[in-house]
Amino acid sequence: MRDGQPLVDLAWVVAHLDEIARRTLEHLWIAALAVGVGFGVAFGLALLVLRVRRAYGPIVGLTGVLYTIPSIALFAALVGVTGISLLTAEIALVIYTLQILVRSIVAGFDAVPADVLEAADGLGYGRLERLRRVELPLAVPLIVAGLRLASVSTIGLVTIAAQLGEAFGGLGVLITQGLQTFFATKVYTGAILSVALAIGADVVFVLIQRRLTPWARAGANRLAG
Repeated sequence: MRDGQPLVDLAWVVAHLDEIARRTLEHLWIAALAVGVGFGVAFGLALLVLRVRRAYGPIVGLTGVLYTIPSIALFAALVGVTGISLLTAEIALVIYTLQILVRSIVAGFDAVPADVLEAADGLGYGRLERLRRVELPLAVPLIVAGLRLASVSTIGLVTIAAQLGEAFGGLGVLITQGLQTFFATKVYTGAILSVALAIGADVVFVLIQRRLTPWARAGANRLAG
């Protein structure tokens, strides 16, 4: 960075709050859209696995191979097909969520005790009703754990995407511009806010899990008492 330049120029930050807020919202929107679409795809694949168990290996194997592709390489490869656009970023980001989410969703459903399922069948629940009223609520902890990991990972990957072009948007644009112009304030602003978003997303999902599983909190309180 430039000699004599402070790590964070607060005057610049104050003067560019609008731009910083816009990039932060872009970052959040890109990540949230990817996780949302990824969860929808992963949930569908998980339901397929629950019906056809032999599909688990190929699905997890394929998503695992895609997950190992370096992010820059995948973004660059997609640019040649869909250009530098939000669609390019979303395709890559969704791909990276699948390995995490498919495994966590399947694990969540597999963790439901067999006697609970038998009791639900005995009460006359149909397949869909059992899924909605019994299996899904009990699978929530592991599903949310996967969402927490996928969200934090995706927020970091959005930052990397901006290295291929400002059109991808997000806080990575500030980091890239700061590195190109040797302006540390932009780098630190983008990096700190990216970390803050990741921490915030993790906290939000913890609160969601507590809201959706009040019985777990009640059980923990009884044990503590």
